[in-house]
Order: sequence, then structure tokens, then C-alpha cells
Amino acid sequence: MKILLIAMCCMYVCNIAYAQEYPEPTFSNEVYYLSKGSIYTVTRLDKDVSKLEVKTKMGGIAGMEQGYIIENATAKMRLPDGRNLSFIFSTGSSVKVASPQSDSLMKTNGMDPDKMQNMMNMNNPLNNIILYKVEIEKDKRKIIMQKSGGAFSPNTNKTKSSDKFTFSIKRIREGYSELVIDKSLPKGEYAFSVPQNGMGGMGGDVLLFSFGID
Repeated sequence: MKILLIAMCCMYVCNIAYAQEYPEPTFSNEVYYLSKGSIYTVTRLDKDVSKLEVKTKMGGIAGMEQGYIIENATAKMRLPDGRNLSFIFSTGSSVKVASPQSDSLMKTNGMDPDKMQNMMNMNNPLNNIILYKVEIEKDKRKIIMQKSGGAFSPNTNKTKSSDKFTFSIKRIREGYSELVIDKSLPKGEYAFSVPQNGMGGMGGDVLLFSFGID
């Protein structure tokens, strides 16, 4: 029994030490760049709020474009290399709120804990984060959701959108995850899109966390 207790204490200390490698960001529900040096550090990305804009030419006959716009041609946050990139996203909740007692209370009141958990997962912004390669036009950056040439274009039936890049989600602890970019990113401008909660989200607004690779 004594040996088992010592082993459990060692595991607990190791888990704490592992978790402490990942610093807690200043703000929750934002994407931060993660630098994995001898000491892990996080850097805040440029943050913007953007509304979905739709532009048409001649009522759509001559073309249509819808997307999000970021002011300024480049992001202030710069990275020298696009290889082996990682970012973090924290909801600010490092402790699990579910417990056998709370589950029992929910069941007593006619609620299904599993269904409630699934609803919470659906509303988790982490499940809806998208990484885009941003296009530069004059003095602005654009994320194009859909663009068509219209009836007078030789590519009438073709639509265009900004490139997306995939990433893997590594759960570090409750409410804290690492976003590991799946492949090297070429030089250019990028932005993570995170749906906005509340009335802004209902209007199609998104939070954009941008960076550039030189």
C-alpha cells in the first residue's frame, strides 16, 4: 500500500511538471503561437473582428465575391519559418466541471449528462477553428469564402475560395489544446478563423487571429 501511494504521488508530480511546460495565455478563447524552446512560451497573434461581406457586380451577373477583410496588407506578428509550427487555444477552464455528483443531480432532474456534454462539445469554438492562407489586395488582406466570375467570365461555373491548411489537435489538459500544423506553411499571410459567440456570431462575425511567415 505504501509503495502504491508513493507511485501515485510520483505520477501526480510528473503530470504537474508536464502541464507546467505549457504556459497559460493571458486571454482565453484566442489562438496563440507556441514557441518550444527550453522553456515553452506563447505569443499573442493579431486579433481582428470581421463581418462576412458580399460584393456583386451588376447584381451578380458580372461576378460575386463573399469573404472577410482584415485591414492592413500584413500582420504585425511575424514568424521566420513555416516548419513545425504549433499554436495553443485555451478556454480558460483547466478543471473538469463534470463529476459523479453533478451527473447524478442532472439525472434526478431528468437530464442526460451525455447529451449535455455533446451539446457543450458542439459549442466548443475549438471544433470550428479554420486556418486560412490570406490573400493580399492593395492595402488589405482578404479571406475569400466564395468567388465567381459571373456570366461574362470564361470560367462561369468555377468558384474560388482561399486555401485552407489542416492541423491536428493535441489535448494538453482540460480546456487547453495544442494546434499542430500538419505540414510546412509557405511564405505569406495567414489567419485562424474562430466563430464569435453571442449576437455577433448570429450576424456572421468571426474573430481572426493572424500572422505572417517571412
